[in-house]
Amino acid sequence: MTTATSGIDPAAQRIELAIGGMTCASCAARIEKKLNRMEGVSATVNYATEKASVDFAPDVAVADLIATVEKAGYTAEPPPPPAAVAPEEKDADAGSPQDEETTRLRQRLLVTVALSLPVVLLAMVPAWQFRNWQWLSLTLAAPVVVWGGAQFHRAAWTNARHGAATMDTLVSVGTLAAFGWSVWALFLGDAGMPGMRHGFDLSLSPQDASRTLYLETAAGVTALILLGRYLEARAKRRAGSALRALLQLGTKDVAVLRGGREERVPVARLAIGDRFVVRPGEKIATDGRVVEGNSAVDASMLTGESVPVEVGPGDAVTGATVNSGGRLVVEATRVGADTQLARMAALVEQAQTGKAAAQRLADRISAVFVPVVLLIAVGTLVTWLATGHGATEGFTAAVAVLIIACPCALGLATPTALMVGTGRGAQLGILIRGPEVLESTRRVDTVVLDKTGTVTTGRMSLVGVHVADGVDEAEALRLAAAVEHASEHPIAAAVAAAVEQPAAVEDFRNVPGLGVQGVVDGHAVVAGRQRLLDDWAMRLSAPLAQAKAAAEAAGRTAVLVGWDGAARAVLEVADRPKPTSADAVARLRGLGLTPVLLTGDNATVARAVAAEVGIDPDQVIAEVLPEDKAGVVARLQSEGRTVAMVGDGVNDAAALAQADLGLAMGTGTDAAIEAADLTLVRGDLRSAADAIRLSRRTLGTIKGNLFWAFGYNVAALPLAALGLLNPMIAGAAMAFSSVFVVTNSLRLRRFQAET
Repeated sequence: MTTATSGIDPAAQRIELAIGGMTCASCAARIEKKLNRMEGVSATVNYATEKASVDFAPDVAVADLIATVEKAGYTAEPPPPPAAVAPEEKDADAGSPQDEETTRLRQRLLVTVALSLPVVLLAMVPAWQFRNWQWLSLTLAAPVVVWGGAQFHRAAWTNARHGAATMDTLVSVGTLAAFGWSVWALFLGDAGMPGMRHGFDLSLSPQDASRTLYLETAAGVTALILLGRYLEARAKRRAGSALRALLQLGTKDVAVLRGGREERVPVARLAIGDRFVVRPGEKIATDGRVVEGNSAVDASMLTGESVPVEVGPGDAVTGATVNSGGRLVVEATRVGADTQLARMAALVEQAQTGKAAAQRLADRISAVFVPVVLLIAVGTLVTWLATGHGATEGFTAAVAVLIIACPCALGLATPTALMVGTGRGAQLGILIRGPEVLESTRRVDTVVLDKTGTVTTGRMSLVGVHVADGVDEAEALRLAAAVEHASEHPIAAAVAAAVEQPAAVEDFRNVPGLGVQGVVDGHAVVAGRQRLLDDWAMRLSAPLAQAKAAAEAAGRTAVLVGWDGAARAVLEVADRPKPTSADAVARLRGLGLTPVLLTGDNATVARAVAAEVGIDPDQVIAEVLPEDKAGVVARLQSEGRTVAMVGDGVNDAAALAQADLGLAMGTGTDAAIEAADLTLVRGDLRSAADAIRLSRRTLGTIKGNLFWAFGYNVAALPLAALGLLNPMIAGAAMAFSSVFVVTNSLRLRRFQAET
């Protein structure tokens, strides 16, 4: 998608207009072209999200932008003011207009199919052609062409008024021509005679034009194209789901301290400076600063990082993160649209709006094919008249050109390949959002992998135990697990999980930010950081100190354990790579992709994980803030790379939307899944390679279908222009091309995942 910049003022404003009336990617391109011709305006129109992101100079009025869109034949609406919709209502109402549109389209499709099926069967099965069957066909086909195809006719009329032609033009002209021919033959020709039959005479002859009916063509094409539009609408319906998933992460109400007492109020009523209480297990309502209490905050839902953050008085906390430990009192520092969660939602929306929608292959071809067919039809009529033939023969040949060019197989080309490909993908745990996704898979050369939850398990686990001389490893682990079992900290849970039935602990105490302590079977046990053991005058021996240093150098968390006055063990806890990650990286390389590891963790941890799974050290990007991940993807794109992004956290949502191809782990958050183009249901990174292979195979099938669908039409055009196109030959050619397209698509059912 190209965007022109015409003298944009540095103080330019930005607005997102909701665009209505678009039926294909060429509509978006036309609107974008009209807007960019305005002085001081730079616009990007996204067909998938039905939005126009417009930067405009201060002297340009929003009303002028809307007027320009309307002059192009479409509708435009500015976004409602923030106060117009309450935050509690946004996620409930965000998808309703598109849901209603999809529902209406589905109803129209079902009625159209129900009416079209008898028409097609009567035309193709002579044994079923009872006396006056043609009049029943007309009765059934008329509402299909007029009502079922109304959106095509409206779009074709809009395109014609602006001197353009798209697939809608070809569908409209072809179906109306077929229907008009049939009506003429029924009322003015011989097709309406009782007992009329469609014969099997395959000779190339222009005779009996007045007995030829194309009602099945008009009805069948309308139904097939409507099927494609419905499949497309279902994919577009989910465009705003990522934003809704982000908004739903936040809390709805909060316990605010007023006059020393707690009062539950809606989050929307929070103001900067308000102090609110966050109990263990609750989400933090908004960005703020801790004024009382100590705790561990689990930010994995927002940041994707598995290690919780220890916080105390003076530390900053982020809205939508979870308080895993003690009671906190937080003072709000940012509310509403200024919070990190709201900014991430804005990033997702911006990335989706700026993402160029893939121009549909059929529309690209039809940009040339449609005008050529129209010219051939007109030329055919003029030639027949100029050579002394009658008007009836000339009109017959001209309409035959339009009918054979009508895209019957083309209506099946994309939907059938997409349905078979996506169905096979679902069996393999791969969900493909829509046909516009597939083109990106062919061009991708770089795959960015989020670390936590994508390459790694996303859970802390015990990976090593080191004990002092004379200490039994099992005993050290038993004592450590006993005191850690009483803690809610994720690192403590990793140690406790290493023992099936931890022993009972007495006099347990949680030391905020340092560790835990208690009495187990008469032993005074402490477990945690170096400082906690120092407070108990427990010094590490040289071997244990080396083990601690080695663990930290490898990016692992070292838990020191001591009892009865001496340091006796070092436990290593880490978020380990998934067992399949190394194989997955190798498979991605085999597809010609360069893997890049992206994480908010420190560089030491990132390089250690990269080394384990086979990613080059120079392809590791660490210590990236959540809101900067989309920027990293954009930077790689600016270097000329076509980027695929694989992630699972809310913090990955904007990057997934920004990437040329977004792949979300199905075990991740809803925000990541909804922002992605492909979803890997099993959460197995190896599925990413299978997803790209399947997408490329499906795209190749669609291209092959389109080639043959047009090929049959083009090959028959000369016969139609010469008046040699027998109706049964036209029907046979269309039927054969449709069968070929369906059969070619069914080959995708044999696609197998690599083992």
